[in-house]
Amino acid sequence: MNLNSENNKEIQLPLNLSIKYLAYQPRTIYEIQAFLKKKGFNKNIIESVVDILINYNYLNDKDYAKLFIESKVKCKAKSKFALAYELKKKGVSDSIINEALKTYDDFDLAFKSVQPKIKHWQKFDDKTFKKKLMNFLHYRGFSYDICISTLNHYIN
Repeated sequence: MNLNSENNKEIQLPLNLSIKYLAYQPRTIYEIQAFLKKKGFNKNIIESVVDILINYNYLNDKDYAKLFIESKVKCKAKSKFALAYELKKKGVSDSIINEALKTYDDFDLAFKSVQPKIKHWQKFDDKTFKKKLMNFLHYRGFSYDICISTLNHYIN
């Protein structure tokens, strides 16, 4: 089956739109379905297009979740809870999210997220340093225990 030789003209337009939408960045199955629904296509056409995209590996929620987490950890590390929440909003299933996050540890993520800020924060007095670190980690979704553990690591 060739994407260009698809005979069904009803599917050709939404398929081309989906491929253009995927060209900007990877998307989840849910995002493609929502995109096509917003464009006014019916459920059967949307399912057909999604099946074609899955068959050609243009859509793969497992790969998407893995790449999403890797990029977030490199650029702006957040807690496993925050990462899971973002993936859930994009329609990724809980089982895929749990599988993708199982190799990550919240303490390591917290430590990594704080690294770029530590040198700047060390100029502050202890009270301000503690407040900045705790607020920063809390904002990124880390639990109180992880925040305290990270704070204690830097205080010692």
